[in-house]
Amino acid sequence: MRPSLIAVSGPPGTGKTTLAHALANALGRPAVCRDEIKEQMVADGAEPADAHDLNLKTNAAFFETLGGLLRSGTNVVAEAAFQDRLWRPGLEPLLNLADICILRCVIDPELARERIAHRAATQSARAAHADAAFLRRIADGERPIESWVPITLDVPTLIVDTTASWKPTLAEIVEFASTRP
Repeated sequence: MRPSLIAVSGPPGTGKTTLAHALANALGRPAVCRDEIKEQMVADGAEPADAHDLNLKTNAAFFETLGGLLRSGTNVVAEAAFQDRLWRPGLEPLLNLADICILRCVIDPELARERIAHRAATQSARAAHADAAFLRRIADGERPIESWVPITLDVPTLIVDTTASWKPTLAEIVEFASTRP
């Protein structure tokens, strides 16, 4: 049986990491979270000043980790705020290794902005990310949350509203993610 990959996607501040860990725990599989990889790279001495290079290294490590786990036959939950232009090229080669489904987190943009501001102020590891710049873009009238582009792979996709609690529920998300083609 082929392993499965559940890609948890959505704009920043939609609760992807929380959902990915809850789903991974419910299914008994590892969660690979792009931001956690980046935060660890910074903690291990990577320089956040060269953000572009750090992002490239983080993205490569993220997809290499997913590929390695899937080649070993491990079912995986993966999470990142990537838009289609970054997710699709990383996921397409994995279609040969695994059954993939997508969870797309959605939320009111103002609540997402509040969550981003809160975590930037309270989580020191968030210094590895461009949260302040992202919040400035929002304050300047840009709409990065609303303009986020979902993954366009032709695979089963479930939209999850993460506003207050998960809709559908975690049990329903587990059922969706456990259904194999």
